[in-house]
Amino acid sequence: MNDDRPVIGMIGAGMISRAHMPGLQRLAREVLIYSVEGAEDVAETYGGTVVATFEELLERSDIVDIVTPTFTHYDLVRRCLLAGKDVIVEKPIALTQEQATEVVRLAHDLGRRLFPAHVVRYSAPYALAKEAVDAGEIGEVAVMRFSRSGSFPTRTPWFADAEKSGGVLMDLTIHDVDVARWIAGDIVQVYATLRRAGTPEQPMESAHVLLTHVSGAITHCAGLWGPAHLPFETEFSISGTGGTLAHSSRAESAVVSTVAADDLDAGLMPVVDPQEDPYGLELADFVAGIRGRRETRVTAEDGLDAVRVVSAAWESVRSGQPVTLAPTMSTTARSAT
Repeated sequence: MNDDRPVIGMIGAGMISRAHMPGLQRLAREVLIYSVEGAEDVAETYGGTVVATFEELLERSDIVDIVTPTFTHYDLVRRCLLAGKDVIVEKPIALTQEQATEVVRLAHDLGRRLFPAHVVRYSAPYALAKEAVDAGEIGEVAVMRFSRSGSFPTRTPWFADAEKSGGVLMDLTIHDVDVARWIAGDIVQVYATLRRAGTPEQPMESAHVLLTHVSGAITHCAGLWGPAHLPFETEFSISGTGGTLAHSSRAESAVVSTVAADDLDAGLMPVVDPQEDPYGLELADFVAGIRGRRETRVTAEDGLDAVRVVSAAWESVRSGQPVTLAPTMSTTARSAT
């Protein structure tokens, strides 16, 4: 039987690659792995073929999945797009708004698909909340609260350098910023605070972001990189004129991880049920979108707007003032109809 599944090349072999590999193996005829280090370990654990060079991966792949550190995303996305590849890239799509704008425009100009891996949209509690809101089950959304916390990722030094990671805002809180926009619509004002504490050996970083939506709804997002013993936890409440939706990961039980145990013990990754693996669901959506030329749950423009809002949050942190955002193209188009 002819196997018409794509060859998918994965660039990077860090922690997040281990979350992507089970899904990639189900979707691809062959998974190629290129990384400066660690590729052999990933291939030994999950399968796949290690390639010696970036150029070989580009030559042999139909789709490229970028799971490298944040500060490398912009350059790698550009190179893959220019090589004629459709690209999946871990969030954020790029480190700055300017870089994100450039790669989204480049993908459009080249006729390639670019997918930012905002995995929380595929997590069951958030997807169900979106469905309930869209169905009008709680009336008009008024106030939303999201929190996301885990241990500071000290095992990977670049996270502590905000110039490379974007800090807790760009790495962690961006998830809830994206979901808030997905559920309640575009954002017109951002106010944020950030605090760094602890020691160089055990730093801690917390952020609070207040979002005002075009609709008038208000969202509060709280993000924390805490001490080493802190487990990964998420919560939300979505209150509308007709009711409230709520979720707490602490209330969940009897779940099994799809990633290796040593990647979970520092509280860096959520524990998920393999039957509802959001990483596998997002990758399946992206690959189907490429092959069927259809819309996906997350678009390149969504990735750009998430970076745009978090960049405004950083601006607010520095100035101590709220930042007003101009309407996006999607907002302008809706208001004209």
